[in-house]
Amino acid sequence: MTDTVQGWMFLSNYAHLLICLADNPHARLREAADPVGIMGRSVLRMVTELESADILERKNEGRRNQYMINKSAHLRHPIESHCTVGEL
Repeated sequence: MTDTVQGWMFLSNYAHLLICLADNPHARLREAADPVGIMGRSVLRMVTELESADILERKNEGRRNQYMINKSAHLRHPIESHCTVGEL
């Protein structure tokens, strides 16, 4: 995160995490945590929650994971529930 970012942002850390994992599906959690600006434990919790919501799937490939995003999953808030993760 840059020093020019102040106050609030339009997208949540969950959206930022999904963007990072879309760009690099084989990223280690700490690699995804750094650009989002959060700790690795937070990423693990968020990944677990996204898996429970059927938005993210984690597949073990040896010593690494591959993250697959369910682009047809609908966003959760009622105002945006007509949109899909893929549209985001």
